[in-house]
Amino acid sequence: MIRTVLAVSVVALGAAACATAWQPSYNAVAPVQAQDSYYVKGHNAVAARASERGAGHAKNVILFVGDGMGISTITAARIYAGQTKGLDGESYQLAMEKLPYSAFSKTYTHDSQVADSAPTAVAMTTGVKSYNGTLGVTQAANIKDCASAKTSGTTSLWEIAEDAGKATGIISTARITHATPAATYAETVERDWESDKDVSAAGKAAGCTDIASQLVAWQSAHGNGFDVILGGGRTNFLPNTVADPEYANQKGNRVDGRNLVDEWKAGAPNRTAVIDRAGFNAFNWNSDGQIFGLFEPSHMQYELDRAKDGKGEPSIAEMTKSAITRLSRNANGYVLMVEGGRVDHGLHAGDAQRALGDAAALDEAIAAAVAATDPKDTLIIVTADHSHTLILQGYPQRGNPILGLVKENDKLVKALDGKPYTTLSFANGPGSVCKPQADGKWLCERPDLTNVDTTALGFLQQSLIPLGSETHGGEDVAIFAGGPGANLFSGAVEQNEIFHVMARSLGLVK
Repeated sequence: MIRTVLAVSVVALGAAACATAWQPSYNAVAPVQAQDSYYVKGHNAVAARASERGAGHAKNVILFVGDGMGISTITAARIYAGQTKGLDGESYQLAMEKLPYSAFSKTYTHDSQVADSAPTAVAMTTGVKSYNGTLGVTQAANIKDCASAKTSGTTSLWEIAEDAGKATGIISTARITHATPAATYAETVERDWESDKDVSAAGKAAGCTDIASQLVAWQSAHGNGFDVILGGGRTNFLPNTVADPEYANQKGNRVDGRNLVDEWKAGAPNRTAVIDRAGFNAFNWNSDGQIFGLFEPSHMQYELDRAKDGKGEPSIAEMTKSAITRLSRNANGYVLMVEGGRVDHGLHAGDAQRALGDAAALDEAIAAAVAATDPKDTLIIVTADHSHTLILQGYPQRGNPILGLVKENDKLVKALDGKPYTTLSFANGPGSVCKPQADGKWLCERPDLTNVDTTALGFLQQSLIPLGSETHGGEDVAIFAGGPGANLFSGAVEQNEIFHVMARSLGLVK
């Protein structure tokens, strides 16, 4: 949906000692949500820190979001990444952990102690807290009335950046219409309305539109739209009469007959849509062309399932490096989001190994971004939208496989039930030790893992509470940052302050 902003003059950001050679050449703006109470509080908190500490100007911003990547997942990923490289996992250091500034992010939403991915992403892209299940709206929205999104919308940092003449991009290993990437462009009270097939009859009658169509409309509403879009989710852009270009037995989801990929290509010259590595490799990343890459009908593959023979999907690191090459051509700079979306999916499935594989892959993308950018002009932020219930437990000996059974002095440690247990487990989820019985009652008894290969791909860690999908966790998540404005992160901050640090460092908001 189109939102206007009010232009105002740029104000100095930080002390001269923190200034860089980059100076904004555009006007700062006041986004439409500037009077929202969460926005005002976040703006003032960051402004106060900038006044005390100074803050340099950033030409570019890259926001990395490890979806669901809580502290326990980072710790496990650190050990996993180190061990897979044949190194000491406990002392290994992830690329994200090498960034010089860090803080905790408080992830609660306007209506929930434990958040989902939609409003938490919106907190980071617009500077406000909102309701679980919604995208791009403020607390003024009525979540039972989809039309209220039209009167309680927001202006995202990506919209502001496009209007200011910057290049923009979004990358996700999830569907590009999924919660986190959609938070850069969509406004809806129902995050699951990814295609028009998903929109309720009442919603359609009220004139509410699906997320995929909003992306295509966005491409002409703000600048020339995203320069780089890479991820999954083809079905939401294709009609249900069209076969998927890679999987002939699958068709699109759309019931309105629209082929949104074709519409996107026709919207401006020099636009390229790709579906595979061949198309990805063929694109001229040193050109000014725009690229729309949709590599799967739904989510992209897990890193551990992705073919590494040069024919499979591009890795998140490859997508990140290529996007930086393309976006860096803009003299005004760029704003890029990179989401490791399948970290969250592995955790929901109770599959720690696949989650850690994707977390490690995201860290490789962070390393690639650090190597490809200059810390004098590029602010890099790494964080998560929320946590999960993954825990590290017991007293496993140093060097014990992070996916293995707990051992001390090379001997299996057994619980009071006489059975061993893994270092990693979940509080709830599909790996629950509680199973329904024929008489309708539940039996909670742990299977004996003594002769089970818990490091095998697909093993589900044990949990207690039986749920079809493991839930999010509500504890604070980490923020790691480097570059101009990174010094504004410290202590425990509200999640929506991430927006204000990015926007202030770029000089995009007053």
